[in-house]
Amino acid sequence: MTIPSVAAGAYANVARLADPSAGLGKAAGEAANGSSFGAMLKDALNSVTESGHKSDAQTRSMAAGKADMVDVVTAVSETEVAVETMVAVRNKVIEAYQSIMSMPI
Repeated sequence: MTIPSVAAGAYANVARLADPSAGLGKAAGEAANGSSFGAMLKDALNSVTESGHKSDAQTRSMAAGKADMVDVVTAVSETEVAVETMVAVRNKVIEAYQSIMSMPI
């Protein structure tokens, strides 16, 4: 999997989260496919974790002389993109929370 496709997939997931019409006709807290927001976040975190494990495995393989440098750099870059995307989403969630908390009642 190439880095641009990883980034595109991550941004597509974020765009789905931000789509206000995705939840129309569903109960509050439900996405269009029937999974909850919490489950979607859990899946995203698991994906980032899996990417990190893949990167670690590639690094260990290279240290053992069994992997190519290109594979290691690709795995590390994919992990970096996934983490940066997750941090960006986290920052937007915190920003939204702070905005809501600063609203007058």
